[in-house]
Amino acid sequence: MPLFDGFFQGRRVLITGHTGFKGSWLTLWLNRLGAQITGISLPPTTTPSLASLLAIDTLCEHHICDIRDPRALTSLVQKAKPEIVFHLAAQPLVRASYRHPLDTFSTNIMGTAHLLEALRQVDSVKSVVMVTTDKVYQNKEWLYPYRENDRLGGHDPYSASKAASELVVASYRDAFLADQGVAIATARAGNVIGGGDWSEERLIPDAVRAWQNKRPIEVRSPEAIRPWQHVLEPLFSYMQLAKTLYAQADLAGAYNFGPNANEAATVREVIDIARQVYGAGEVNYHQTEGVLHEAALLMLDTSKSIKVLKNLPVWSLNQTIQKTFDWYRAANQGTTALDLCSDDIEAYEELL
Repeated sequence: MPLFDGFFQGRRVLITGHTGFKGSWLTLWLNRLGAQITGISLPPTTTPSLASLLAIDTLCEHHICDIRDPRALTSLVQKAKPEIVFHLAAQPLVRASYRHPLDTFSTNIMGTAHLLEALRQVDSVKSVVMVTTDKVYQNKEWLYPYRENDRLGGHDPYSASKAASELVVASYRDAFLADQGVAIATARAGNVIGGGDWSEERLIPDAVRAWQNKRPIEVRSPEAIRPWQHVLEPLFSYMQLAKTLYAQADLAGAYNFGPNANEAATVREVIDIARQVYGAGEVNYHQTEGVLHEAALLMLDTSKSIKVLKNLPVWSLNQTIQKTFDWYRAANQGTTALDLCSDDIEAYEELL
């Protein structure tokens, strides 16, 4: 039986942020599933980038557009006439948000509002998945996985901007889109890792860069706990959510996505596994205090997504880190990103 029962075959799908790490993986996967994809994004922000290595413009109708430009965005949405929308475009980095708070707020809040306003003006849309983050919760640093109805908040500009975007989405859903027959959900996923991420100030890309260049990785906050998962895990969930909403609009709302509760791990534990997988690698640990605040403990309750979508994690943390470093090692030896990503997708699909 084909994945998703062939649901995405021939569907018109809009992806914002399709040149980003997660967006590139999603574009490739949906292309393999036969979707007619329109991508709207800024140019890739890293060199190399997964989007460039995949030749992302050959996998979709490719458009460079800033979601903070409402006129240009609306024009592209109207031309695309999407049935399904995945909104991933964002300023996605916590520490960058301290350096550029206004850009973070304008992109993550007003950019989201601009997209929702554009979707009001087309009658083709059936289901929308707005990707936010696990960091939307007012984090109390307690041993309690956050549920979808817990209070939103955010200390750093990134977290605050994503929490605010959740309110924007809820307002548009209740005030406009539900009455138009559009089912819209927010997706709150934990930390994702996988091959093809070259972002700055992310643990695994930093480790890959350092160790391939025979340097130690500088690690801050080694005891911070996060819900780590392979990038394919939330992407599968986003697609399953979009398919479910298409048929059952009453399931619109917020959804957490992450690993099993016992798979939450500290930064130190992840690095220890990574060193074993890589076979080498020096580490310098620094326990930062007081300069740039980042949450030390964050876990998600994913029981809602498991019950509604019947989604269970496929790869363990060890398997996730193994797959990730295998990807970078093979890429460094000359295997193409397209082959590597396709192999990972096929391996993941075989376990579903």
